[in-house]
Amino acid sequence: MQETAQATQIGDLKPPVTSVGVIGWAKNNLFNGWFNSILTIVTLFFLWKIVPPLLQWAFFNSVWHTTGKACRGIDGACWSIIYTNFRFIIFGFFPYEQQWRPLLAMFLLFGLLFYSRDRNHWKKPLGYAWIVGLFTMGLLMKGGLFGLTSVESTQWGGLPLTLLLSVFGLTAAYPLGVILALGRQSKMHGVKWLCVLYIELIRGVPLISLLFMSAIIFPLFLPEGITINKILRAQVAIILFTASYIAEVVRGGLQGMSRGQYEAAESMGLNYYQTMRLVILPQALKIVIPPTVSILISAFKDTSLVVIIALWDLMKTTQSVLSNPEWMGFSREAYLFIAILYFLGCFSMSNYSRKLEKELSTED
Repeated sequence: MQETAQATQIGDLKPPVTSVGVIGWAKNNLFNGWFNSILTIVTLFFLWKIVPPLLQWAFFNSVWHTTGKACRGIDGACWSIIYTNFRFIIFGFFPYEQQWRPLLAMFLLFGLLFYSRDRNHWKKPLGYAWIVGLFTMGLLMKGGLFGLTSVESTQWGGLPLTLLLSVFGLTAAYPLGVILALGRQSKMHGVKWLCVLYIELIRGVPLISLLFMSAIIFPLFLPEGITINKILRAQVAIILFTASYIAEVVRGGLQGMSRGQYEAAESMGLNYYQTMRLVILPQALKIVIPPTVSILISAFKDTSLVVIIALWDLMKTTQSVLSNPEWMGFSREAYLFIAILYFLGCFSMSNYSRKLEKELSTED
């Protein structure tokens, strides 16, 4: 009898079936109050109204291998616009038979970025790999050596140009922003006010104005017979614009450091350069990872603005396809495709920033 009573008591301690599994999770997270229950029901209703028609349009009623004329008689998505014009959207006017070169350059860039994700690889060999990789990518795009046909930069376009402007722009803007932040905190008044003037001036105008100045106004000041590549001018404008915003974020991180950190470094006999490199900047930059990544993501998306100065980036090649009478009216499919590409880039940066922030927080 005693054993039976004990077994009964143990059985009473088991959680009810409705508190575990899918039912338990839904009860605890979706229906744990009248407000959450109503919100869950309303959300499910909207999903029921939106998701099935979206799937019907995007997949079940869609076509992939037809002409633009055949697409006009269907109710679903016309993915044929992407299938038929894929190479032009991705590579622009790069010579058709040479498009393996920008493709290989993109794979090389993705490989370097993926390998650089691990902080254990942040050593001198990685720096040499980036130098060799950048030279190889430039050689693949430009040509003119080792039997590669020379391709003018005016023929660069599509996704390679977008990656060129974003990756190189963000890479150069970050150290420049850190230098500007340190300059604004400097005790040398000339350096301080020069950095303040630069930051406030650049942050006070939109990126579009800088792109217009780089494309239209800046060439007017060059000596006769001297020209600078339009892509390079746009790249510099993006770098200068992004660096000014990064400078303010980094300055916030520097101001968040306690005076005791400076005094501790001074007591150890460290000079200004050593104090910043070994003590202050590692802590300040770790603090401002989230806002810095937000700026980098915004800058990555803002590279699409180069379309206004007639650079054939991913957005421009897509718009060119949509201007073709055969494919007019299928902008939803085209813009959804490039939106997915931009989302993948932004999500990758956001995901890596969370990973890096978590790794650095465990080292405290």
